[in-house]
Amino acid sequence: MQCPREQDALIPRPRGDLPKLCAAVTAAVTIGGMFLFSPEKLLGWIAMAVLMLTGGPLLHGLCLLAEELIYHSNTRYRGQGMLSHMLPACGLGGKTLLTAGVASLMLYLAGHHLPHKCNIWELLVLVFVLYPLLKVSGVLGPSAVEVSDICEGRKKNVAHGLAWSFYLGYLRLVLPHLEQSIAGFCATHQLNNTSWGRGSRKLLILIPLNANISHKLEDEDENIQFYDNLPNNEIDRAGVRGRVYKHSVYRIMDENRKVHECVVEYATPLLTLYNMSQESSAGFGEPERRQQVLLFFRTLQDILEHSLECRNRYKLILLNDEQEDDPHFLSKAILRHLEQQEREEFCLTPNPQQERAHPFVGNAHSNNGDVMSRDPTLMISLEQPQPLRVPTEDTY
Repeated sequence: MQCPREQDALIPRPRGDLPKLCAAVTAAVTIGGMFLFSPEKLLGWIAMAVLMLTGGPLLHGLCLLAEELIYHSNTRYRGQGMLSHMLPACGLGGKTLLTAGVASLMLYLAGHHLPHKCNIWELLVLVFVLYPLLKVSGVLGPSAVEVSDICEGRKKNVAHGLAWSFYLGYLRLVLPHLEQSIAGFCATHQLNNTSWGRGSRKLLILIPLNANISHKLEDEDENIQFYDNLPNNEIDRAGVRGRVYKHSVYRIMDENRKVHECVVEYATPLLTLYNMSQESSAGFGEPERRQQVLLFFRTLQDILEHSLECRNRYKLILLNDEQEDDPHFLSKAILRHLEQQEREEFCLTPNPQQERAHPFVGNAHSNNGDVMSRDPTLMISLEQPQPLRVPTEDTY
């Protein structure tokens, strides 16, 4: 067992403000020294150095703005005002613009003090010492778009960790046993397993954009009723013997009062995202939560598409919270996906009538119900060979 001192030696401390102090001291000493030698030129040199440092990030912000306007204005900003959201996200607002504006004004006021020949060494020194100061003060910090791009590219978002945890800690463990659990459920409830549609034999995972989920689906839609739980799956996990994993079966009623059984549940990690947005210390507001939900959906979909254990055993349903006024929105969304899978997917079960209908296939049939046999068959004709006929002149 480690003592508290050993633990303190292993756990890293939060980073402090020492870089800011060093940058401020370095800039103050350098500017103070230059003021002693040429005070009349100092204001112009500082203005030129600041404009050189801020001009590049502002131009880069315009490049980022073009990308956001063309491809992400609706998906990432939900049609919100460009000036209030896009410009700051691209680094075209706040500290950078203010600093560049003040530097331009300083350069204009000090224009008559600037020498005709530039002393490149003084300018370079000012650029070097002002860059750390502007960097630590946030003037040259990465924009929100750049931070988002880095986090998404390097899989550093909260949504990436939650999606991988949901897959590795839950879906990869339970989905391979889903068909067996449904078969056992049908046997104990005297149901016909073939009456369940192909979509009903999958786990339907609901992902609402607002991440606000209830613990009982029937509380959100009266056309949804809880039926029963599938047989428990007990797996030894993380020191817990026989940890129980279960799914719930719901009956969904359509407009014709027809009942459809299916296994459906919300994505549990969404509770974490929603609760984080309710905690001020998490620094996680509603816009960030929505983006994380979309990233969670995209990441989880990509993970499951490459998973052999989960293939054809799940269906992700993204729920748009803009249609919550409909009291039967949830049941309609589930039924729409069930009907879509019934129309688009192909049945992979063998068809005995199709196997017997082909007269040239031998007794060896493939397990997948293919019409032709996988084994090569030698076919011998019982008819006598006929001589080759020479064509007559009438044929020409």
